[in-house]
Amino acid sequence: MNLRRRFIFYLVFIHAILAVLAAYLLQQDRLWLIAVEAVFVVSLAWGIALVSRSSDTLSVVRQSATLLDEGELTTRFREVGQPDIDLLVQVYNRMVDDLRGQRVKLEEQQYFLGQLLQVSPAGVIILDHDGRISQVNASAERLLLLPRAELEGKAPGEVPSPLAAALSPLAAGESLVAALQGGRRVRCQCATFVDRGHSRRFFLVEELTEELRQTEKAAYEKLIRMMSHEVNNSVGATRSLLQSSLAYGETLTGTQREDFEQAVAIATARLERLNSFMRSFADVVRMPPPRLQPCDIEELVEGCVRLVQAQTDPARITWSWDRQARVGEVAIDPAQMEQALINILKNAVEAIGERGSVCVRLGSAGTRAFVEVEDSGPGVPDSVRAMLFTPFFTTKQNGQGIGLTMVQEILRRHGFEYALDGPEGGPTRFRIVL
Repeated sequence: MNLRRRFIFYLVFIHAILAVLAAYLLQQDRLWLIAVEAVFVVSLAWGIALVSRSSDTLSVVRQSATLLDEGELTTRFREVGQPDIDLLVQVYNRMVDDLRGQRVKLEEQQYFLGQLLQVSPAGVIILDHDGRISQVNASAERLLLLPRAELEGKAPGEVPSPLAAALSPLAAGESLVAALQGGRRVRCQCATFVDRGHSRRFFLVEELTEELRQTEKAAYEKLIRMMSHEVNNSVGATRSLLQSSLAYGETLTGTQREDFEQAVAIATARLERLNSFMRSFADVVRMPPPRLQPCDIEELVEGCVRLVQAQTDPARITWSWDRQARVGEVAIDPAQMEQALINILKNAVEAIGERGSVCVRLGSAGTRAFVEVEDSGPGVPDSVRAMLFTPFFTTKQNGQGIGLTMVQEILRRHGFEYALDGPEGGPTRFRIVL
């Protein structure tokens, strides 16, 4: 039973008693009846007025509660001229105005943060309370190499991606630098925020490839220039002294003269090899910008394959082609691209070892053509993967560590994407997306 009904029941009960009293007084004195009837009418009118006023107040409270429960913050009440109700209406109107303003502000902030998240160059991966991916932005999708639909609802350790594997063990407050395909490196940081009273983790992944590459390039260019300057000065002066010493050999006779000339020839040859060794480093530093011109990629690749194939033993290396699509002409610097492709093909041959195969693949990924060299070598060990494309790093016994650095520089200057990867056990693939 609501409050209004209780008031009405109370008034009926009181006035029923008054009616009984009036019937009794009617028998005693008619004047008392008139007095009682007057009191009865006044009391009933006053009671109805009180109940109506209380009912209006309760109606305002009830409607306010209903609107708040439904989240309706646009409705405002009008004042009715009753001080108590008007005060309640004023408080309610101020409250919904404040709540509506806060809701609009919050929605605008959430929209802004959502847009900022999507256009951010840094990858953002947000986990739910159970440690599963609940939200990722476009940059994170690109770095994880998977679309959002295949990421949401999975724990980082369940995502088949090198970056996800690096993120999985990170605890709140920890960070690391992870190596990705194609010599790319990213800085990963794990942090937390509070959602409904509970802590949730998120990862911030920032691309460092270009920044680190520029730092490394500036460092090795300075080192190579200094080494080249010192070596060239020493080689030039030493060669001049050796040439001058040959005149002294003419004064010797017999075996002494032969030994002397042989020693000078060995020293001169060693100086020439040292000079050639330094030139190979200096070529990376002095590489000019590419002179782009239309070039048939298939024809260029075929020429490079024939050149490297001629230097391999047919019984040891098997060569094959996989032409998935016609590549056609692309704007490149033919000389530089030829140099890059020959380095890639030679690396594939050297990685095979005793016996194996090299497959050259031409095709298209969407609207972009690609060239891929696949070898049956042992793959890329995890310990080496992070060091790929690092200047002066090599796993070859007599390697200089500049081959992949030169390849990277040529491809980067052309604006081509590239990736070198392969599981342990092989095969290893070097892909260039034109």
